[in-house]
Amino acid sequence: MTTPATETATAFKLPGPPSLARARPTRRGGAVPGLRYRSVAPADPEKAAEIDRRLEEWARRLDLFPAKWSGDFTDFQVGRAVVLQHPAAADLERLTVAGKLLLAENIVDSCYCEEDEGKGGARRGLGGRLIIAQSALDPFHGTPETEEEWRQGVQADGPLRSYYWALKDYAALATPSQTVRFVHDMARLHLGYLAEASWAETRHMPRVGEYLVMRQFNNFRPCLSIVDAVDGYELPEAVYARPEIQRITALACNATTIVNDLYSFTKELASDPDHLNLPQVVAANDQCGLKAAYLKSVDIHNQIMEAYETEAAELAGTSPLVERYTRSLSDWVAGNHEWHATNSDRYHLPNYW
Repeated sequence: MTTPATETATAFKLPGPPSLARARPTRRGGAVPGLRYRSVAPADPEKAAEIDRRLEEWARRLDLFPAKWSGDFTDFQVGRAVVLQHPAAADLERLTVAGKLLLAENIVDSCYCEEDEGKGGARRGLGGRLIIAQSALDPFHGTPETEEEWRQGVQADGPLRSYYWALKDYAALATPSQTVRFVHDMARLHLGYLAEASWAETRHMPRVGEYLVMRQFNNFRPCLSIVDAVDGYELPEAVYARPEIQRITALACNATTIVNDLYSFTKELASDPDHLNLPQVVAANDQCGLKAAYLKSVDIHNQIMEAYETEAAELAGTSPLVERYTRSLSDWVAGNHEWHATNSDRYHLPNYW
């Protein structure tokens, strides 16, 4: 994708005072006005609490992160997230595994990628760290000596341990093809992490289309890769690989990832005003204020969401199994929106309405 407009976008400064984070008032939680989404029932608090209890015990047993980070775990509400995202989960064990994978993904993101969180993340050298992280999911095969060195290295690092043991538990309840599907989608995620980090390091302002391409990789896809396994069935690989199934899967992942951009907008503005998200990229490219850019981002989400809903409904009529898969995807997208819209400890909306 060519980028002749990059220089213009990079040179353009967003309007407003130097500290956008302090100047931009926020409103409490709730759904983004005008956003296209499906309402869902609240999460069962007892079920969410049980998942959190299991995850805390798992994290302590494996020593995945320091005790002082426990508040971050509580604020994230992992148990409530997976209960909302997988309302048709076959059992608590599968919900717990979904929570382990989600927690592991966030540990690696915080400890390896996110500089502003103060947990060790850095853009420089990220590729080397992520290739080893991918090997915790996609095991290294070599000489006995180098394999043993690799095993010791994986078990010596909290983020790597989280990947390794979460995947091991997932593989115990998923089929081999479902497990490989997830591993491949994690490689896509890591590729997206690297693109975002390289743009931040070079201060490159992407075009809107470039940014959305990056977000198709740096997005929630690994979470949606497991919806059939968590719900207790398998969409066969031959069906999953069909272009029309891949398209609706990508549309669902892209729409729900833009939801994250919209709800985390003020949080990122406060912690790292230069952090790329869709409203920031739209503002730079369109040379408009953040409010106009945010509202345009809502419209972009709605167009993608409408395309997903329309095409998923058409495909659902082709077979009962595909219909079940589209329902699992839609459940995850709707539940993820509910988690964002009601997680007031983590997210607040800008005061744009």
